[in-house]
This record gives sequence, structure tokens and C-alpha cells, in this order.
Amino acid sequence: MDSGQLKESILTQIEHAAEKTFGTSPDGLNLVYPPGVDMGDFACGCFPMAKQYRRSPNDIALKIAKNIPSGEIIQKAEASGPYINIKVSNAVLFGEICSEIIKKQEKFCTPNTSPKKRVMVEYLSPNTNKPLHLGHLRNGALGMAVANILMAAGHHVVKANLINNRGVHICKSMLAWQRWGNDTSPKSEGIKGDHFVGKWYVKYAQEAEKDPGLETEVQKMLQRWEAGDPEIVKLWKMMNDWVYEGFSETYKKFGLNFDVFYYESDTYKLGKDIIAKGLEKQIFQKILRDNGAGENVVFHLPVEKFGLEKNGNPKKITVLRDDGTSLYMTQDIGTAILKATDHNLDRSIYVVGSEQVHHFQCLFEILKAFEYPWADGCYHLSYGMVYLPEGKMKSREGKIVDADDLIEEIENLAAQEICRRNEENPLSEQELKYRKQIIGQGAIKFYLLRVRAMQDIHFDPQESISFDGFTGPYCQYAYARISGILRNAENLGLTAAYGDSNLLGNDEELQLIRHLVRFPEEFEISVNDLTPSRLAVHIFNTAKAFNQFYNKHQVIHADTKELAKARLLLIKAAGTALKTGLNLIGIDVLERM
Repeated sequence: MDSGQLKESILTQIEHAAEKTFGTSPDGLNLVYPPGVDMGDFACGCFPMAKQYRRSPNDIALKIAKNIPSGEIIQKAEASGPYINIKVSNAVLFGEICSEIIKKQEKFCTPNTSPKKRVMVEYLSPNTNKPLHLGHLRNGALGMAVANILMAAGHHVVKANLINNRGVHICKSMLAWQRWGNDTSPKSEGIKGDHFVGKWYVKYAQEAEKDPGLETEVQKMLQRWEAGDPEIVKLWKMMNDWVYEGFSETYKKFGLNFDVFYYESDTYKLGKDIIAKGLEKQIFQKILRDNGAGENVVFHLPVEKFGLEKNGNPKKITVLRDDGTSLYMTQDIGTAILKATDHNLDRSIYVVGSEQVHHFQCLFEILKAFEYPWADGCYHLSYGMVYLPEGKMKSREGKIVDADDLIEEIENLAAQEICRRNEENPLSEQELKYRKQIIGQGAIKFYLLRVRAMQDIHFDPQESISFDGFTGPYCQYAYARISGILRNAENLGLTAAYGDSNLLGNDEELQLIRHLVRFPEEFEISVNDLTPSRLAVHIFNTAKAFNQFYNKHQVIHADTKELAKARLLLIKAAGTALKTGLNLIGIDVLERM
């Protein structure tokens, strides 16, 4: 029996007891968790039944509880004010639940009820004029975690990366290298391609302060690129290839992967034909510019959602300029349709910073106006800023903290902590490298995922790598500790077994099993709300519950062998839950730390 079946069985028994007591099936049955484990494993509030049965919730709870019989699943039911508190038998709670978790492994928290959909998660969206930075790491951690939990829930997920590889900002790097690069390359300079190109972007900014005429030159270069000038296109391809190669190294290092890439150079002309169709359908209108010199094509935003301008007119957004040139909105309309068509999408999730909230609200309203069946499935998963404490780190290319710099810094901090903990038995260089990568990446990802996406983050490198506290390494260490206990038990001939579960039941054991029971529902909420933070918090609370149990109670050297076996089963299930949860949010585990 898994936790879902357990709750369903309890609700059925409460329903039958209510029917027996009052003659009709009750409305609004729902299970919650009592504030203290000493009060029971589950509770059912009787407030929704008060109107139906015309009695007080307290009276309803008292009468229904008396008609719930003790049996194999429910050991005891008793009223506590307006609640019916349920104590589940240990054989089910500790025996069957733990055994089912271990049997199902990573599938133990996956619901099978929701309809499966085709979903695209578009994330990262870097520019090819500079390396990935700290903000990209938050975007990447969030995008991969969302993709992972959706895939675990059974949805077909397409992970997409729309690379901004054209425009005046790209030409700035190109112009600087063309003028001052002296035919150098990432290989000749011995640095990653994205860092190499980023250096020339910084160089352009420095030189443009001294020579404003560079702005004219860079605009001419963009015009030549758009006209297909072979020399400029060749330069553009070469420098972008350098960046793609550098990006790929960072993707691999941070565990980011994609199923499909879209490039702005291929999509920036999309959308104009859709605008024309929209004019025919009167979705868009032409209006005179303020100076009366031409007509822009606009979309009038729904008043009920966007309100009115100060002059009382509906708010509007321009989708095509009077000279026929497109805007980002034009491109995004065309790209959204392209993606939905290419992959037959039901949902499209855009992982983009909160500064683009209005843009996506407008985009989605336009798509809905066309009555595309997938338009209601478009969602902007926005996120807040990430800051570092002043003076903590410096970037190679300027003020922005590069992703590679941060990863290297955190891995070095991880290596220091690993070496400190293994002073008596120093690790090989290869093993140290492996462990610092797993712990370092876990530290960054967990820190970026532990709060809701819209919340700004002040990233503290030293705090993120701590083995104590609300961190990734703390959760990884709990798993490693469980792995160590299980190895030692096996060496002593002890195995995690479905033994005498009645020997369990102290407060710490009950707290731990409660977190294991709640895991599937926390996962389901994370999927439905697209909130990996919810899962991250539950993983931490599970690790904390394990540590509180382990710090107070012996496992291998418990009072009896039967108690040791029962506790081994409990912690093995906890280890499975921790590993599954961490993997779902993109974090690997170690058997030894």
C-alpha cells in the first residue's frame, strides 16, 4: 500500500461511518495532518459537513469517530474538537509504506491520475555576446527542475533554448574583434569561447566611451549582416560558434540539457504574416502615430485585465511599425506558433525574468485572440533577481558574475570542506574532483531553488556550501549518512526488513514517516503549481527529520535486532525519498561525502 492508497482507504472508512451515522454520504471530506504526531497520523475536519447535517462540527466528529471501527489500517479514531484524529496501524504506516517506497524507487511519488500533455519548457535564452552569468544559473536551475518534475509526472516535455544570436549587441563584439582582435581565437588565447567573445564586448563598451562614432559603425555592420554580406556573415558564424562551444561546456558542467534549439537569426522575421492575418480578422488595427507620419499596427489590450489609459482609451501594444519593421512582440508571436506547430504542444512554459511580465501578458492575450487551442496553456514562469554580497566575487568580463566563475568558486569551497572532513583519510585527486563537483553544483542549485521563483535571492557562497542548515549539501549529507549506515549494517549481516513495525512509534520515527507519506502530495503540488521550491523545502524537512531521529536513536545498535531491522527499513525508505527528490530538482547524490 502506498500513501495515496492509504489516504483513500481512510477517507472511504470515514465516509462509510458518516453514512451509517447520518444516513447520507458526507460532503467535503479531506485529510490533513495534526499539528503534533502524538495526536495521530491524519485528521479530518468536519466543518464542511456542518450545514449538510445541521449539527456542530464538534458533534459530527464525536459521532462519526464512534462508528469508525479499528482494523488492519485504522488502529484508532477519536474526536478532538471539530476534527476526527486517525491513528494508522504501525504495520501499514511503517511496514507497507516504507516497503512500497523502496520497491517503487524513483516512481514512488509519481501520481498516475493527471492527463498527460505535450509541454515545452523554454529556458536560459542567452545572448551570444557574453558568457552565461549568475542570473542564467537561476534560470537554468529553475528550467531543468520544472522539466524534470513534469517528466516525472508523465508529461512529454520538450526542453527548448531560444538563443539570441543576432542584433546590434552581437555586432558590438564582432566589430571590436575585427578592429582589435589581430586574428586571435579562443584556442590561441587559451580561454573558453564565450569568455573570449565577452572580452570583446567589454572592449567595445570601453572604446565607445572614447569614440561615439563606433555606434554608427556597429549599426552599419548590422545592416550588412541583414543584407547577407558574406564577409560579415562569415565573421558572425565564426564568433557565434566560439560562443556555442563555450556555452556547451557550461551546460554540461551545470547539468543543463536541451532537446531543441531555436535561434533568433532564424525567427526574427517571423510574425509579419500573422499580423497581416490578424488585420484581416480585425484582431489588430492600424492607427496613426502621434506625429501623424504613418500608421502602426496595434493590439488593443482587454480592459478587464489591463485597464484604461489616462485619456480613457483602452491600452494598446504595437505589433508592427509603420515602416513595416517588426518588434520583439512580432517575433514572439511567430515563434510561439512555430514551436506549437513543430511539437504539437498543449502547454508552453517560458522561464524568463520578472521584468518581462507585461510582455508575456500581452503576448498570451494576442495568441488567445487568434483562438489557438494551445494559447490557454501558455505560461510565464517569472523569477526575481539574484545578488551576491558586495566584494564576494569578481567577474572576468566586467561587473556581471559569470556562471563559470561562480561554479568554480563554490566547487573550491566544497573541496575545502571535503578535505577538512577527510583529514585522516585523504581522498585521491580524482575522487576529490568528483565530489566537489557534485556538492558544488548541488549547493548552487538548491540555494537558487529553495525559495519561490518570484523572490529575489541574495546568494551567499559560504552559506550555500554549508553542511549544516537550509542547504543542498545538508540534504546530500543526510543521504550519504543513510548510505553509510546501510553499508555498515550489511557488513554486520543486518538488512532492512519488514520486521516488527510495532517496535516503532516514537516521536522522531513518526515525524520521519510523516514526511515520507507527504512526499507524493508535495510532489504533486510542485507539478501543478510549477514550484520546485515546494519540493526543495520538503526534501530539506525530510533530511532534518532523519537527522533528528538519528541523533537521538541507535539504528544498527538498537536494543534488539528486530528493532534494528525495522529502523533500517525506515531509513532506507528515507534515503530513497531524499535521492528521488534531489534528482527531481537536478541535484545528484553521493554515497560518501
